[in-house]
Amino acid sequence: MNFLRNLLAAIIGCLIAFGIIFIMFILFLSLLGSSEDGVVIKDNSILELQMQHPINDYVGNKEDPFASFFGQAQGLDEILHAIRVAKNDTDIKGISISNNFIRAGLAQTQAIRKALKDFKESGKFIYTYGDFYMQKDYYLASVADSIFLNPVGGMDFKGLSTEILFYKDLQEKTGVKMEVIRHGKYKSAVEPFLANEMSDANRTQIKELISSLWDTMVADISEGRNISEENVNIIADTLGGRSPKYAKASGLVDDVLFFDQYEDKLRSAISLDSEDEINYVSLKDYTKHSNKKSLKKGDDKIAVIFAQGEILYGEGGPKIIGQGIINKALIKARDDDKVKAIVLRVDSPGGSALTSDIIWREVELAKEKKPVVVSMGNVAASGGYYIAVGANKIFAEPTTVTGSIGVFGTIPNINELAADIGINAEQVGTNKNSVDYSLFEPMTDNFRKVVQDGIEQTYDTFLERVAQGRNITVAQADSMAQGRVWSGVDAKNLGLVDELGNLEDALAAAAELAEIESYGIKKYPKYKTGFEKFMEDMSSVKSRIGQNFIKEELGMETYDILRQMKSTMEQKGVQARMPFVLDIK
Repeated sequence: MNFLRNLLAAIIGCLIAFGIIFIMFILFLSLLGSSEDGVVIKDNSILELQMQHPINDYVGNKEDPFASFFGQAQGLDEILHAIRVAKNDTDIKGISISNNFIRAGLAQTQAIRKALKDFKESGKFIYTYGDFYMQKDYYLASVADSIFLNPVGGMDFKGLSTEILFYKDLQEKTGVKMEVIRHGKYKSAVEPFLANEMSDANRTQIKELISSLWDTMVADISEGRNISEENVNIIADTLGGRSPKYAKASGLVDDVLFFDQYEDKLRSAISLDSEDEINYVSLKDYTKHSNKKSLKKGDDKIAVIFAQGEILYGEGGPKIIGQGIINKALIKARDDDKVKAIVLRVDSPGGSALTSDIIWREVELAKEKKPVVVSMGNVAASGGYYIAVGANKIFAEPTTVTGSIGVFGTIPNINELAADIGINAEQVGTNKNSVDYSLFEPMTDNFRKVVQDGIEQTYDTFLERVAQGRNITVAQADSMAQGRVWSGVDAKNLGLVDELGNLEDALAAAAELAEIESYGIKKYPKYKTGFEKFMEDMSSVKSRIGQNFIKEELGMETYDILRQMKSTMEQKGVQARMPFVLDIK
């Protein structure tokens, strides 16, 4: 008995001790975070622009002292703000970009490039150095005054491409298949589950999409490097940047240097002696400094609501658009008398059609009280376009992927696999349709007809939303729909969006519609702090360890295939989403 009592006391004592140590650890992190806030920018400094972590349009909770400890994503809004503050900061003499493998979408990369181009108008320099330039890295670097490459480095500059995987044979071999129901004219939808190769129509639309995106990149590179667009394409066709020697000869880079020689160039630019130390300011530190400086001020406010990620039914979060978190933000902004206009920033490939319509309705209600302007990011397709189409005005970047107006349903079926391994499922129901579908039985014609009716109804509703929002007929909307994806440039020409521009352009349009000249910014939604997410995630630690193990053993490409298939298997309800995963590189 004494042994059990002592054991219990020891366990309780350990738990209490652990709790005290944990609280002290959290307090230490809090104090550490507070001390880091006092960033001092020395005179004659260089802002070092390194973007080593994934870039989201918005991270939220910038005041969270645990954000850098529990999460590594960078906010595009904070990066752009830091560059704009640095433009007028007398202590910052220039920017050095020493970045490889930027983890951002093409539209996000273009937004950073535009901010850097504006920075150069101050007369300050931008130099960039790379050991290896991927195409997006080089696209960003092409805005710089001078580009330098490691003598044993390299460059990937050959034009854009994408790859789509097809699963028809895999389904037949495994006995696990996806039953696909789609709108009759929606030809390219879920094609990977229906065929072994790409249809001509799908190949044409994807070729036109990536060609439009490439044309935008070529035009910007041509301007930045003073090389004709024709010659930029010749360099890509002949792999004229495949070695440092060729990259310099073709004009893609200014010189081939080791990093210490690059630093000598930086010293010269800020009038330092060869032995003097360069005052670098990291982007992370400068962001803490710039976040305290508001470039837009005023009693009137414009609310910026960030909708990023897949659209799923439910609350949502930093990587998921749910009707809960987005509609709360819309209602809060709508009912705030100080908020005179709303900008909805959309970066989404779509998802649940039901959730998309619920959010669309809230946008309509908000629009009755104040102007709503949409700013599109990397992707605003299918459901992402659905939630945008009700706005007073829509802006897209030239490199935005949008459109994909269409719906479909995918339902997993393992009837063939079950038969092969000796599983037989029997159903019992009370009414004619009470047993409508079983994972273990072939889909009945009656069930397929019911689902098809729902698909058609949802598609018709989607077209009505587009026709109403864009002030066109349903027939006109249908002619641009059927799942076709467009670049921002093509969407503008078709009238699916109003203007080409970034978030700043959308803010200016919102201010004009609201008839205000000066204004501050309110950002929504407010996500949970890093510590709150950490406590929530404790229950899934074992699952995340397993995921990391699978990634390490199979490699990212194979893991992504499994993840895509798992995501498809888990889709519920009618889907308004991109019909395939488009990884442009």
